Amino acid sequence: MPAADPSKIHTLFLDAFNRADVEALVELYEPGAALVTRDGIVTGHEAIREAYQHMLAGRPSMELETRAVVESSEGLAVLHAGWTYHRGGTSTPGLSTEVVRRQPDGRWLFVIDEPRTPV
Repeated sequence: MPAADPSKIHTLFLDAFNRADVEALVELYEPGAALVTRDGIVTGHEAIREAYQHMLAGRPSMELETRAVVESSEGLAVLHAGWTYHRGGTSTPGLSTEVVRRQPDGRWLFVIDEPRTPV
């Protein structure tokens, strides 16, 4: 089920992440999207796929709460979320900022995804 409004992309992301479904995660991104990782910025489906394969090794889980959605009339939106990443008995909190764009078919996809942990 595609994201019919910008905030729904977080629900789809969380479900795919917690199922460790790399392909479902990749489908939430535009072909040229950018994802910020611990090692830098990756762009494009193949690089995003590799990043999630690495990130999901060991079957971590995540909690995510949408905190703000700012939608423009031009088919773009900025989302902010608080999240907690759980892996191997360790929990890491963080914040994220994402830019999503409405596609011609009405679904919303990530253009830029920047999860970050507090300093």
